[in-house]
Amino acid sequence: MNETYNDKVVRQFAIMTVVWGIVGMAVGVLIAAQLYWPALNFDVPWLTYSRLRPLHTNAVIFAFGGCALIGTSFYVVQRTCHVRLFGDRLAAFVFWGWQLVILGAVVTLPLGITQSKEYAELEWPIDLLITAVWVAYAVVFFGTMAIRRVQHIYVANWFYGAFIVTIAVLHIFNNLAVPVSLTKSYSLYSGVVDAMMQWWYGHNAVGFFLTAGFLGMMYYFVPKQAQRPIYSYRLSVVHFWALISVYMWAGPHHLHYTSLPDWVQSIGMAFSILLLAPSWGGMINGIMTLSGAWYKLRTDPILKFMIVSLSFYGMSTFEGPMMSIKTVNALSHYTDWGIAHVHSGALGWVAMMTIGSMYYLIPRLFNRTQMHSVRLVEVHFWTSTIGVVLYIAAMWSAGVMQGLMWRAFNPDGTLTYSFVEGVKATYPFYLVRLCGGSLFLVGMLIMAYNVWMTVRNEKPAPVAVMPAAVGV
Repeated sequence: MNETYNDKVVRQFAIMTVVWGIVGMAVGVLIAAQLYWPALNFDVPWLTYSRLRPLHTNAVIFAFGGCALIGTSFYVVQRTCHVRLFGDRLAAFVFWGWQLVILGAVVTLPLGITQSKEYAELEWPIDLLITAVWVAYAVVFFGTMAIRRVQHIYVANWFYGAFIVTIAVLHIFNNLAVPVSLTKSYSLYSGVVDAMMQWWYGHNAVGFFLTAGFLGMMYYFVPKQAQRPIYSYRLSVVHFWALISVYMWAGPHHLHYTSLPDWVQSIGMAFSILLLAPSWGGMINGIMTLSGAWYKLRTDPILKFMIVSLSFYGMSTFEGPMMSIKTVNALSHYTDWGIAHVHSGALGWVAMMTIGSMYYLIPRLFNRTQMHSVRLVEVHFWTSTIGVVLYIAAMWSAGVMQGLMWRAFNPDGTLTYSFVEGVKATYPFYLVRLCGGSLFLVGMLIMAYNVWMTVRNEKPAPVAVMPAAVGV
């Protein structure tokens, strides 16, 4: 039977990954500029920092990251299961439904229609649409695995599967609310319970959306680009079970020194510290896949993206457990150190792994041997890397400085510095952060040009399903 893979939906998600990446990062650059030049909101309510910041986070996480995750999971599950995607029409619904969710965010968040929950700002009608799309996504993904032609389930699919199931649970329970109008609802939880539910959700959105899902991406695309098997398949399985067992309990570390019970804070800290082991196991497994082939890093900019991404993953997953320790958190909490930590993971790990995977995927999806310009991929790599380093170095420095200034006391017990003095001292770091973010955005624009030149006027050729075999 001459059956082919369904790559149409993968192509759609791949292109929109680049588009939404530019949109989300452009909004990020704008709000970074507003912190340095506040007048850039032009006294327009929907251009204020408070309205655009949740738009930025939703665009880069759920639009850019979400399109990358859904698209690559559809690509990987077909190749590793050796079957066509289950339910072509359902897959199409997942694509168009997800774009509708994103457009809903683009419209409602600047208008101030929000639940005011971190990473869960969207109001109840959009939440219901997300639920419908996510159920369809799960049916397509797990349906494809159910009809697979090989007995073995490759480890990347375990990570994608955990990401899909966990995000469904997180989304449903954190967004339980009572609607009072089409644009307003109130959380079913109150007070401390609401805060605990929110950070159970919020940190696991990071843990499963921005970590487990992208580890699925890593476990497929790094070996494929390196043309070598994963360093240790056994370690990848240990990595999976250890990560998903521990990550779920780390959320309370966001609520140190609050009214959350102290024992709950301590449990969050303990599990956060435990996370270092599986996280570094995965990082080492990915990087050591190049063992015996390090020379490829000299000439392959796609591998450079992936290996530097894994390096940032290792750094971020060391920094996170460290920041969860209460004595460290006393210095770092509420400072720009947290912003540095988030972006070393978001830009360094998530975005660079996504970019590398897209550079691997797009030529194959559009029947090309390689990207239009490998040289531009190299330029993009260095632009992005320098941008990330500038960004996080500025925010690290600002954060430690802020923490030290806020806890400095005079001999008589009064504060040495006012809050405004802390803001004034931070001001130059915001300019460096803006430069770093702008460089990263320039890199995305370079990528968009390269992708456009690669795919234009090109009719994709069908890809025949290979005979059943174990492996990637």
